[in-house]
Amino acid sequence: MSDAVMDLGLSPRVSELRDKVADMIENEVMPVEHEFLEEVSKGDRWQYTDRMTEILEGLKAEARKRGLWNFWLTDSERGYGLSTVEYAYLAEEMGKAHLGAETFNCSAPDTGNMEVFERYANDSLKEKWLAPLLEGKIRSAYAMTEPDVASSDATNINMSCVRDGDSYVLNGEKHWISGAGDPRCKVYIVMVKTGGEDDPKHKRHSQIVVPADTPGIEILRPMHVFSMDDAPHGHMHMRFTDVRVPAENLLLGEGRGFEISQGRLGPGRIHHCMRAIGQAELALSLMCKRSIQREAFGKPLAQLGANFDIIANARMEIEQARLLCLKAAWMMDQGDPRAAAPWISQIKVVAPLVALKVTDDAMQMFGGLGISQDTPLARQWMHLRTLRFADGPDAVHRRQVARAELKKHTQQKMA
Repeated sequence: MSDAVMDLGLSPRVSELRDKVADMIENEVMPVEHEFLEEVSKGDRWQYTDRMTEILEGLKAEARKRGLWNFWLTDSERGYGLSTVEYAYLAEEMGKAHLGAETFNCSAPDTGNMEVFERYANDSLKEKWLAPLLEGKIRSAYAMTEPDVASSDATNINMSCVRDGDSYVLNGEKHWISGAGDPRCKVYIVMVKTGGEDDPKHKRHSQIVVPADTPGIEILRPMHVFSMDDAPHGHMHMRFTDVRVPAENLLLGEGRGFEISQGRLGPGRIHHCMRAIGQAELALSLMCKRSIQREAFGKPLAQLGANFDIIANARMEIEQARLLCLKAAWMMDQGDPRAAAPWISQIKVVAPLVALKVTDDAMQMFGGLGISQDTPLARQWMHLRTLRFADGPDAVHRRQVARAELKKHTQQKMA
């Protein structure tokens, strides 16, 4: 571990930024979210109504006007100049609102994709795709998971990508491609197999930039999340048939896909966890207000059953999860991804579980309303439960944590 002093606190600069973000979330984003979500079912669910566009673009324009934009990109002159620890406090506030992250151009999968373009793309690709993404003019998707292989072990990824003259030709299927249903999604970064069985296992894959309007790409269906299609964002099942892409769209070169994916997924996993902490805080706040305002059997709900213990445990578990998240962010800031990896895996397991538990308890406090559209809790629960699969399921991350722990006690290579 680094000998550097571990400072996880708020600097005066970030404290001011957090207050500005929190104020905008509470007073401008949250008040219009219900109307935005109600608009989804008016007409084509995979298109934005005029009112949806007005709401979202209005929020984004106001955020840009206030200089609250692109916080997430660390170690880059294009970004805000924040460390991962500093960004954690802002992401927590954004996590409290469905439109929070996109309001400040800090939403997945765009943040991860912009990092890939920033770090690994040539100047031509940066100009064509990174510039409009940084401006919030378009959206993007990251295509990795496949229906026919266990994609939690990414060495199984099997989409064919064959060099043909000045092009690569892609064939295969991808699913759970988040954001690909959005009509603003104009570009995909796709994990493909370019190597053969004789190549080292982690040198067989590459990543390539594919414009969304390339001939041969077919969206087969939206994958449902707990029976919801998550329109207009969506998590699409797609087929690529003889999709021809210029060779210069391959990032870094053949066989470097895993190198790129680790550079992308580490920060992205932390960002998800930061937002999950914010969702847990929102759930606890709603739970407390409900427990005081609602009465049953002649008493406020707070005084019934084990509700004191439930509220107390929620506060303690959130605080523990936040500290672990900040430490993982600090480890990432030290510049050694290998050393940071076990900490990222720890928080990737812990944060969604804590946020899920607090959200579930809050739903219980609301009774039937807790599973209805009248609170954000049911939708929040759905996204948090899905997060336990996104960027690697719990079991994979626990395996990584255990391997790192056992390595301290044995010289034997763990299988």
